[in-house]
Amino acid sequence: MNFFEQQDLARRNTQRLIVLLVLAVLSLIAVTTVFLAGVIAYLQGGGYSEELYHTSLTQVLINTITGKMIAGISLLVISVVILGSLFKMAQLRAGGRAVAEAMGGRLLHAYTQDPDERKILNIVEEMAIASGTPVPPVYLIEEEGINAFAAGHNLQNAVIGVTRGCIHLLSRDELQGVIAHEFSHILHGDMRINLRLIAILHGILLLGLIGEYLLRSTRHGNSRSDRNNLVGLIVVIGLGLVVIGYTGTFFGNLIKSAVSRQREFLADASAVQFTRNPDGIAGALKKIGAHVYGSELTLSNAAEFSHMYFSAGITTAFSRLMATHPPLPDRIKRIQPRWDGSYPKLDLRSASGLYSGASSQAGEAAHLASGPQMQGFSNIGQTLSSAEIEAALAQTGQASAQHIESAQQQLAALGPEIQAAAHDSFSARALMFGLFLDKHPEQREKQWQSLADLIGTNSLPQVKSIAHQVLSLDTSLRLPLIELSIPALKELSQAQLQIFVQCLECLIQADNRITLMEWSLRRVILHHLLPAPAPRLRQRDLRDMGDQCTLLVSLLAYAGAQSEEDASAAFTAALEPLGLTHRQILPKSGCKLSQLEQALTQLNEVKPLQKPKLLKAMTQCIAHDNKITSSEAELFRAIADGLDCPVPPLILPAH
Repeated sequence: MNFFEQQDLARRNTQRLIVLLVLAVLSLIAVTTVFLAGVIAYLQGGGYSEELYHTSLTQVLINTITGKMIAGISLLVISVVILGSLFKMAQLRAGGRAVAEAMGGRLLHAYTQDPDERKILNIVEEMAIASGTPVPPVYLIEEEGINAFAAGHNLQNAVIGVTRGCIHLLSRDELQGVIAHEFSHILHGDMRINLRLIAILHGILLLGLIGEYLLRSTRHGNSRSDRNNLVGLIVVIGLGLVVIGYTGTFFGNLIKSAVSRQREFLADASAVQFTRNPDGIAGALKKIGAHVYGSELTLSNAAEFSHMYFSAGITTAFSRLMATHPPLPDRIKRIQPRWDGSYPKLDLRSASGLYSGASSQAGEAAHLASGPQMQGFSNIGQTLSSAEIEAALAQTGQASAQHIESAQQQLAALGPEIQAAAHDSFSARALMFGLFLDKHPEQREKQWQSLADLIGTNSLPQVKSIAHQVLSLDTSLRLPLIELSIPALKELSQAQLQIFVQCLECLIQADNRITLMEWSLRRVILHHLLPAPAPRLRQRDLRDMGDQCTLLVSLLAYAGAQSEEDASAAFTAALEPLGLTHRQILPKSGCKLSQLEQALTQLNEVKPLQKPKLLKAMTQCIAHDNKITSSEAELFRAIADGLDCPVPPLILPAH
């Protein structure tokens, strides 16, 4: 399942969403016009007059409706929909966290002693590191139904939500299948569509909400006849708006169904590809079918987010017509074509998580220890063929079971002490400092002196102790450490985050120079912590980005070459896939890292289907000497992360 094709499909689904929205708004305008024309005709006729009785309803409406009325109603309806949508967008500005909190979710912390909660956190960490993305925060919804969701505008503010029933009733393999399904939504751009749907549907529903408010306001009237006449008019208008609003909801649910159903099949297929275990996600779907609560959610606002769930969270009167998810049997049969249609019998006592934390932790430890002893980058540095480079590039945004095994080994290599530090916001800052410490003790001491005023002399010894643990880590563990630390770093206050950024700058600039690797690691950290700029609707063509490509490839060429001649040859080979062979490598003095930030931001606006060319050019550059070092591989992944192209750890075949 190609990451870039799915990103492009998500973009085209957004355009389709706009078309469906226009049709829904036109329907609202038509219904509102007919309703208002009927009210006006009735009021002008003083009730049921003889003339009105003998005139057809159609003729009455035609006589009442005018061009000015249609224009006025159109302006009113469009304004209400736009204002309602903008209001909801503002509420959801925080991304996935806003959705999870609106559903009553509780953020799970790594120090939890609940065995089920520890299990789900461990699975999410493995999946994130395997796919080359920061670990998303996990929220627990206290519901008995088996369900989950992914929410957010992008990778930077994505969250995973799971119900209590999900983590109690599913086995580890089944939970892996569910989380892999949700990671598919994260990686393939579905989350942004889902949040836009919520905002748009709120705008469409707003007319109905106004009607409900008008009806509630009439409950406390008095007996005066003129007041009663006014109350009667308000009741009529309120009922009309409710009907209009829920007419809009009907069309809105059709939009949900049109956009969401096929994406669920794709996410199921992606989960199987991710885990290489169809029994995992199929088992989860079967348990939903067997569970007395199924995947149902009892939240008062469950319908608002219905298109985001792993499985249908609500039932409607038109379930087949407006279902946001394909029928459960259809999903299972796509994964297991020979399924006999039977559901397992659930043992709620044994599945309810009533076991000791010690035994659960022991199980997790045994699970990690049982995985294949992979060496990650042990084969990096060998000669590579172009086919192997292409295969590694094809893994962008779609990790495999092999990557999950590698992630388990990387977590084990980090060790329990560093893992525990990565889960605490104070200690996670110290670990990030360790990534930028100089190899020479004298220079390191200079770096610590520059930090003393920012973090305080009292805290300095503890920060040093934690940061120095990073010095002995293998290069291939730097990005996993960042990905593991991101959730804790996101819990920093605005003031703490500002000081943290200043500390990183001090460490990097202590020797009055900055390397491309230092710049890249810093950008990865801040890319996932600082607010992202508002996305542009217009997408750029790679052919118009020659200056930006030249700067990026020139920097990569110099970083991996032994001489200027080697750098020039790598540059020329890299630009061939981009059709920029007439370009010359920039002189070293012209390669400014200060300009690279803006260049990457602009390159990130390239059309999704053109990004593979850019990544291929980068790999051609670093592999021009027929070998990729561990540092080069991580540099490539760090820059790809800045382009929102999550590249899993490069696991190359042994020769």
